[in-house]
Amino acid sequence: MKHLFLFSAFICMSVAGLFAGNGSPAPKSIDLANSKIVWKGYKVTGSHEGTLSFKSGSLDFTGDKLTGGELVVNMGSLNCTDLKEGMKGKLEGHLKSADFFGVEKFPEASIKFTKVIPRGIPGEYKVTANLTIKGITKEIKFNASAKDGMGSASIKVDRSEFDIRYGSGSFFDNLGDKTIYDEFDLDINIKF
Repeated sequence: MKHLFLFSAFICMSVAGLFAGNGSPAPKSIDLANSKIVWKGYKVTGSHEGTLSFKSGSLDFTGDKLTGGELVVNMGSLNCTDLKEGMKGKLEGHLKSADFFGVEKFPEASIKFTKVIPRGIPGEYKVTANLTIKGITKEIKFNASAKDGMGSASIKVDRSEFDIRYGSGSFFDNLGDKTIYDEFDLDINIKF
């Protein structure tokens, strides 16, 4: 009887060992050349938009299900796509300055997934993540899609939570039509 118990325990441990590798997340690196973020910021008199590139990134999968990930953004790649020539360079320089993202001191931003829950539709997820901008980390939640080698998500960010206060009506009075709204949009599109 004792030998039968030991033999059964050995078989169970062996089978568990075979399947342990199938349950661990497998990271898939993102294709840096074909992945980007489209940003859009709003002010009383209109909006501006542009792109950001990734420095690195990977998504974790168990089988074909997204289970985690981390994306590192190259803040020096900040580009304005709705302006031309002098105004374009002026806005890009201002956004990279300490008034906004302080790129010289904070050359990277990141999104690190902390929880991923399937939404009941293949390839669709609810994601909780830590967003770090200017060395400040805040928890965010958003819906994401990851299937067939493509991933996407739309995130609304409140810049005031990351100590970006320039032109914010939340902190300064009497700005009038110079007010820049606190929330901006990030549309993430990646290939992996």
